[in-house]
Amino acid sequence: MKKTHLFTSFFLAFFTATISAEAFQLTIEVPKINATEYHAPYIATWIESTDRNTVIPSSLWYDDQQKWLKDIRQWWRRTGRTQSKPYDGVTGATRRPGMHKLVLNSQEIAPKLKPGTYLMMIEAAREVGGREVLSIEFQWPLTAEFESFAQGEKELGKVTLNIKP
Repeated sequence: MKKTHLFTSFFLAFFTATISAEAFQLTIEVPKINATEYHAPYIATWIESTDRNTVIPSSLWYDDQQKWLKDIRQWWRRTGRTQSKPYDGVTGATRRPGMHKLVLNSQEIAPKLKPGTYLMMIEAAREVGGREVLSIEFQWPLTAEFESFAQGEKELGKVTLNIKP
């Protein structure tokens, strides 16, 4: 088993077990694509302000071929090239087609968010495939539970952001 698989399993189990009443949950659908040469997509998520500055690099799913990280273009320009390895946030292996849940540690995220409007950014890129970027806008702080989604067209399916205050 690759190290990234072991790390991901431990990391997600740890943070799923320790989340507080506040939770940032992102559900990402990786659609099944009929292709002769299929590669699972690299997916990055981050929170940025409306002036396009990265506030929090939240996750990065990739395999051992780090040379392809530059193909996640917006992530690379906004936050990836300034991070050092291992990359900040949740890192783990690429995901195959299906629904995948990512629970972000709200105790680390909440203190970094000032009152205002933010975008949860989701970007996917596939070797011998395409690239797609989605965003979901949310307001901070919350007064009630928030849920919104964005629908991808090819590399991403439905992506749902759920935040509980």
